[in-house]
Amino acid sequence: MLTMTSPVPPGGQLVDHPALPGGYAEPDWSKPLPSREGDRVIQFREALREAISEEMRRDERVFLLGEEVAEYNGAYKVSQGMLDEFGPKRIIDSPISENGFAGLGAAAAMYGLRPIIEFMSWSFSLVAADQIMNNVPKMLYMSGGQWGCPIVFRGNDGAGGQLGSTHSWTVEGLYANVPGVKIAIPSCPYDAKGLLKTAILDPDPVFFLESERMLGDKAHVPEEEYYIPFGQAARLREGDACTLVSFGRPVNFCLEAADALAGEGIDVDVLDMRTIRPLDMNSVIESIKRTNRVVVVDQCWPFGSVASEVVTQIIERGFDWLDHPPVRVNTEDVPTPYAKQLEAAYLPSTERIIAAVRGAVG
Repeated sequence: MLTMTSPVPPGGQLVDHPALPGGYAEPDWSKPLPSREGDRVIQFREALREAISEEMRRDERVFLLGEEVAEYNGAYKVSQGMLDEFGPKRIIDSPISENGFAGLGAAAAMYGLRPIIEFMSWSFSLVAADQIMNNVPKMLYMSGGQWGCPIVFRGNDGAGGQLGSTHSWTVEGLYANVPGVKIAIPSCPYDAKGLLKTAILDPDPVFFLESERMLGDKAHVPEEEYYIPFGQAARLREGDACTLVSFGRPVNFCLEAADALAGEGIDVDVLDMRTIRPLDMNSVIESIKRTNRVVVVDQCWPFGSVASEVVTQIIERGFDWLDHPPVRVNTEDVPTPYAKQLEAAYLPSTERIIAAVRGAVG
């Protein structure tokens, strides 16, 4: 049985990773697991709830803290029913003070607990920037390795749908610049559960970025326990014309684009990075060796984005394999518009991805 003290090497498999029954023993994490007859289909939010609940049952040090997580059952119903099971000492409503409860969580982690801190939106995490960027990631280094800060910050990231510029931050481009944190960004319910369970066990601070627009998405999620290791991309489509690299919600647009392009005789590789800290560049380079072209799809602003880092590492490590300059599809370099049509045009889309691939393959 995996325990909370099991170490998680950076970018590696969980030590004592449990074998999974029912045909899931020794899974190949570079590919999504196929659905099996009889598998459940549940929502993204339900997958998150299961991950948290399973780890809270396993270890009494794990608790959930945030705005409206308890009495209201969660602003987005991720924590629905958890107050009844775990009680008010482990499912804790906070004041509207991200700076305060983020700091409380950091102190609790340093004291030996395993807090999960919910930001109703990662836009609001900017209020707690000193806590989560200046304190949490540096604790292990500044203590000379004597103690770290095993904490999970999670919540909704990116444009939630006409919420305006200040409530629509996509923060991974900003936070990925900080050494000492791990960042997971799931694209489907299956990954949401497996990655969040790994995050809760991780000895380092983890930023777990969800999407309000995906919380109702449904997919198969097996009932048996599983953990998805950090730093392992999933190859969702296979092709030799171009490599599509993405993470989070835009992965679904990449899959739609891949299906449309296949009708034109253009077969693309689609890589879901799953985590951007650590970043599985080995899988990206191996794919480019087959396709010789790459399009990186990223919902961050283009300047200093995650896509910028991916392209830089491609040039450093795979330049000789390229037959076309790397292409990026980002959000437009403007504040997030409020108007519905403008917001849609601002974000990465299936149509923009298709156009980028067509350009790359000539």
